[in-house]
Amino acid sequence: MGQTGRLHDFTDYPTSLPGTSPGREFHCAVSLASVRSVVGTGHHRGYHPVDRPRHQADGRSGLHDPRSPQLLERSIGFFMLLTVGLAIGTFARFYLVSWIGERVVADLRKKVFDHLIELHPGFYENNRSSEIQSRLTADTTLLQSVIGSSLSMFLRNVLMVVGGMVLLFITNPKLTSIVVVALPLIIAPILMFGRRVRNLSRESQDRVANVGSYVAEALGQIKTVQAYNHQEQDKQRFSHTVEQAFDTARKRILQRSWLITLVIVLVLGAVAVMLWVGGMDVISGRISSGELAAFVFYALMVGMAFGTLSEVIGDLQRAAGAAERIGELLQARSEIKAPATELQSLPQRISGRLALENVTFAYPSRPERNALDNLTLNIEPGETLALVGPSGAGKSTILDLLLRFYDPIQGRILIEGVPIAQLDPHDLRRCFALVSQSPALFFGSVEDNIRYGNASASLEQVQAAARIAHAHEFILDMADGYGTHLGEGGVGLSGGQRQRLAIARALLIDAPILLLDEATSALDAQSEHLIQQALPSLMQGRTTLVIAHRLATVQNADRIAVMDQGRLVAVGTHQQLIASNPLYARLAALQFNAGVE
Repeated sequence: MGQTGRLHDFTDYPTSLPGTSPGREFHCAVSLASVRSVVGTGHHRGYHPVDRPRHQADGRSGLHDPRSPQLLERSIGFFMLLTVGLAIGTFARFYLVSWIGERVVADLRKKVFDHLIELHPGFYENNRSSEIQSRLTADTTLLQSVIGSSLSMFLRNVLMVVGGMVLLFITNPKLTSIVVVALPLIIAPILMFGRRVRNLSRESQDRVANVGSYVAEALGQIKTVQAYNHQEQDKQRFSHTVEQAFDTARKRILQRSWLITLVIVLVLGAVAVMLWVGGMDVISGRISSGELAAFVFYALMVGMAFGTLSEVIGDLQRAAGAAERIGELLQARSEIKAPATELQSLPQRISGRLALENVTFAYPSRPERNALDNLTLNIEPGETLALVGPSGAGKSTILDLLLRFYDPIQGRILIEGVPIAQLDPHDLRRCFALVSQSPALFFGSVEDNIRYGNASASLEQVQAAARIAHAHEFILDMADGYGTHLGEGGVGLSGGQRQRLAIARALLIDAPILLLDEATSALDAQSEHLIQQALPSLMQGRTTLVIAHRLATVQNADRIAVMDQGRLVAVGTHQQLIASNPLYARLAALQFNAGVE
């Protein structure tokens, strides 16, 4: 029994095996080390196949006999228990990590969208909406993929590296020093190439966004594309855009490939050096072949973990590039927001008095040219004021400033005597109803589009507004009436039908100030006639600003303001301006003498 409790190593055997040459001793030792790792569990049970014959009973119960059915059943039961535990752990890990990835991305998308929807329109003047959409969808999808899979692999392999290094130190500190010396050589290319992968991933995401932007632009204007037979040119331009994205992706893949290759060479090179040193120690008898076999196993485990980390780090760097692009959106700050101090509020119902005092403004994309230049204008409650003048005179800019899409460079704008810069934008905009030249209709039902500005309105109120806007009849002629779903942008509706839906929407808001931005300029005579019939009901009891190129539509306005090159030229009635203002008289002569209405 003196040998029973001792762990055997292969130094107990002859240094030369029968039939082998001395030069093959080390190879045999490594092979025997593998066998020892298989049968090693027997040592811990007090069973040593070399020390005693298989048939020796040992005087103990049959439960400890390696040929005992009970021991086999217990071993199988333990194996099945481990299998069930592994399955449950794998399920929990996969579900939880995937759930975390999806949850993080869902929360991130909501946060980004909530931030974007509050940014001032000037931000979108300088940034393409399709580029922003790509960041909100494609980049967050990439993050989800990394969080849901790559991050889990990263954490698992980091633990394998740490645990493997601990086992290496315990097994043989001398050989471990070789691994420690090699670590900086392995980490250096990971950091160097990882930075390149990150930059190229950022560039690749930008290129992919360009591809999406071009698709959205071409397909969004498909009628114009086909009307001008521009398909071949668009195919060539799109092909060039796709090839640029591919070339950037190829560069990124090349850097990742070099990263993985270098890590493999360095890791296995370190293992080779370690094997040489360890083999020499085995030959000299300083360590056993079993120790070397165990050390090689742990070293390979650490090496494989490093190889996996090199691949995962490439994915993490891609995610870092995507996160940078998303972070840029979150860092954008709206220039239009409620003041931190001296915040004022408007009454629930206002009279509609407006004033612009010495207002100067230039659009952010065209700072060298003033859209408005030292403009002063007062609008009385309930007044209908028409804004006329040549294109580019600054008429629509006034509406943008009243809604505080932008702030003036100089001067101030007041509503009910309160500077709008001291109001919460939400409080200000509830006082306005806008009908633009190209009304925005959204994917959804007719009812939802009319109710867009007043979500609490009943179906009866929606129908009443549609009747006043002369839209009820054509809505009933549609397949599902008010439940009919409109295409994107109201595709399938005529210009007059879209305008009448926009007027119904404005009626339902019941705002005290109405803004009409060339609401009838692109309509045929019949549609314009119907809308002109609807406008008096819409304008009744409201302060109304009307932008129009057709002077016939604003002859009956209370006052007409003539603008030119951002300046207010004259204010008066139709007859007064014909007599006193050359610009207005020339515009009237061009239209009325030519029979244009």
